Amino acid sequence: MNIFIWYASVLYKILKYIGMQPKQVEIEKGTTLHFIAPYKRDIKKPNVVLLHGFAGDGLITWHFQILSLRKKYNIYVPDFLFFGKSFTSTSERSTRFQADCVAKGLKKLGVDEKCVVVGFSYGGFVGFELAEHYPELVGSMIATGSVVGWSETRNRMTLERLGFSSLSELLLPVSVDGAKTLLDVGSYSFPYMPTFIYKHFLEIMFNNRKERAELLEALVIRDQDVSTHQFQQIIHLIWGSEDQLMNVEVAKSLKERLGGKGKLQVVEMAGHLVLQERPFMFNKYLKDMLSSLAIENPY
Repeated sequence: MNIFIWYASVLYKILKYIGMQPKQVEIEKGTTLHFIAPYKRDIKKPNVVLLHGFAGDGLITWHFQILSLRKKYNIYVPDFLFFGKSFTSTSERSTRFQADCVAKGLKKLGVDEKCVVVGFSYGGFVGFELAEHYPELVGSMIATGSVVGWSETRNRMTLERLGFSSLSELLLPVSVDGAKTLLDVGSYSFPYMPTFIYKHFLEIMFNNRKERAELLEALVIRDQDVSTHQFQQIIHLIWGSEDQLMNVEVAKSLKERLGGKGKLQVVEMAGHLVLQERPFMFNKYLKDMLSSLAIENPY
């Protein structure tokens, strides 16, 4: 049995025990988004939306954080289109469309108060789209390993520096060696894993390859099309000190781009996958930021 399928089944049993459940939400005809959501929303708790990256679905990406945060917050974890059980029959592949689907899905789940959006990597791109186009929904945001728009220039420079010809070559590996390289690039010091785990990782995490390649193509935008929107929300940043995809200087520039209102917390000895590589330290910073946002924005 695939170890990731087994682990996900264990996690779903734990989620059921702690009052959370998977839900398929029809966004429109031909488009369905899978969420992890509370059985019953507690109106006294703030809402937190966790947006995953490109190398995993919502549960695998955020399981440490879901278990850590669920007592104090209503936690919502969508799977983006072509991840997990989410799908669409449309040809739309943009991060804006992903954001539209998340916003509509949350509304259908009864979320009518402002949320804190926490976006990791690809999820951060979607999160910035949500913050720009749905300010009535996004009260504040926490981003890690992401920027406001992935420009052609940034894409070219990053790929040249890392030695890849395309984002698909990096983020959609087809071999065990490719999966190892992806995790090596994404981490500061990834622990040894036997080969069969990488094989299982490839089997379960990289389906819908054609559609995901199209998502990556749509992610890269012309330099002049990168949003210059002035965000009104407080946006905090958590970053791995050894992030090879977007280093700490990128985070510092982003902080200034966002008006300097938010904090930047750097987690030492962690790479791009900081939330999984150093989950306890990441969760400490995340909880501190969520607590401060609840005070500053009681919604």
